[in-house]
Amino acid sequence: MTEDIQKTGTALSSGRFEAERSAEIVAASLAGTTDERLKEILTSLVRHTHEFVKEVGLTVEEWAAGIRFLTETGQKCDDTRQEFILLSDVLGVSMLVDAVNHPADGPVTESTVEGPFHMVDSPPRALGDTIDEAGLSGEPCLVTGRVTDTDGRPVAGAGIDVWQADAEGFYDVQRPGEVPERNLRGLFTADEDGRFWFRTIVPRYYPVPVDGPVGTLLKATGRHSYRAAHIHVEVSAPGVRTLTTHIFVDDSPYLDSDTVFGVKESLIRAFAPVDDPVRAAEHGLPNPFRHVDFPVVVRRDTQP
Repeated sequence: MTEDIQKTGTALSSGRFEAERSAEIVAASLAGTTDERLKEILTSLVRHTHEFVKEVGLTVEEWAAGIRFLTETGQKCDDTRQEFILLSDVLGVSMLVDAVNHPADGPVTESTVEGPFHMVDSPPRALGDTIDEAGLSGEPCLVTGRVTDTDGRPVAGAGIDVWQADAEGFYDVQRPGEVPERNLRGLFTADEDGRFWFRTIVPRYYPVPVDGPVGTLLKATGRHSYRAAHIHVEVSAPGVRTLTTHIFVDDSPYLDSDTVFGVKESLIRAFAPVDDPVRAAEHGLPNPFRHVDFPVVVRRDTQP
């Protein structure tokens, strides 16, 4: 036993590799890391990665294929597409990170993933404006809501950043030259009562991009690539914890099998049909239209 202890100590101090103690040896090389959080993360990463390799008996060919996959994932990223975020999404890691950092918190509106398409700044728009500058075909829709804190007080001037797919399931960045840049995106400022409203079209469910490594992975595992229809909403204000969430269309397919695991029951809303010419005219919408109301509750960092 003394010889084993001496052997372990020698291996760890010298850095010589031994398969049986591989994670310990590599972790020991991190001893000089001055950033304690970085050290904790890398040590855990090494431990779990080495355990994974041993558990599945990873072959050299499989290791090389994995390296190629990650390389191709990076090569697919550009200014308007983030394939690594998409990979994280379809593996459920994005939702897990969100859950760890934003656990269910009483009355606070539940959060969900930001997704890979928040790569373009939304243009500032006035309350009541349309975010559909292209005049795309689709059911006209009025979105309303009110931002309050956990005590029911309005969050005046809250920023409401929204972005969505069109009625065919495409984002603006997927149709360059066909629709105006930053179409179906908008940055609104809530009024003194925390209220916001804007015009849009009802989004459609859509497939995540499948022309890259993530699409190959989904096909290889027999999974579909579809997301349930939704509108992205990000709410922010000074002294308030920023909230990133979705409004899911209640009659959309894939609510129970969203490919990035992003659906939460509390975020599903009725996009109710409205047949009211007077109300339609008030909001500058054709009649009939659909309406969804999405109250948002956020938590203040410090309650006054």
